[in-house]
Amino acid sequence: MPEIARRGLCLVIAAPSGGGKTTIAQAMLGADNTLVRSVSVTTRKPRPGEENGRDYHFIDDARFAAMREGGALLEWAGVFGRQYGTPRAPVEAAIAAGRDVVLAIDVQGHALVRAALPGDVVGLFVLPPSMAELARRLDTRASDSAEQIATRLATARHEIARVVEFDHVLINDDLDAAVRRAQAVLEAARCARSRLSGLGAFVAGLG
Repeated sequence: MPEIARRGLCLVIAAPSGGGKTTIAQAMLGADNTLVRSVSVTTRKPRPGEENGRDYHFIDDARFAAMREGGALLEWAGVFGRQYGTPRAPVEAAIAAGRDVVLAIDVQGHALVRAALPGDVVGLFVLPPSMAELARRLDTRASDSAEQIATRLATARHEIARVVEFDHVLINDDLDAAVRRAQAVLEAARCARSRLSGLGAFVAGLG
């Protein structure tokens, strides 16, 4: 099929902790091998089943600080006493090459990435169907204490209030349906005229 050359984009999927942003992003990446997955760096310890370099780059505080101060991070944030960040170079290189990047980060990360990549970010906020369901999901995490869950729920309310900062919103009440909606957002963004750098040449070639 003929294609029009275009600039890549950065799809930022954000949600409260337990909202499903990482699961949705992973499903999209598994279904579309043209998508680029950005592997974040973090100072927290791996959860059961997580692998270094696949789920996160697990690093210490000193290395994180060096990356932040050296401008190697596109965005960073402290969340519940741990540091998270997105390496800058892989994201910028992918977008320049016409490839699309998916980031699953929090709301403050979305704001920083949007500021750092003006015009290249599509923000998608994932809402839980209810706070009770969000609490149930958080309770299934063996690594989180009751105190941590309570803190996450309080933070979730503040994050949900920032839904107005996003371009698109969906409710994750059914995972398969949520993934389909997220894929639809991505496909629409890919077709935006502003992203089609080769549109003029393609149209001229039509005769």
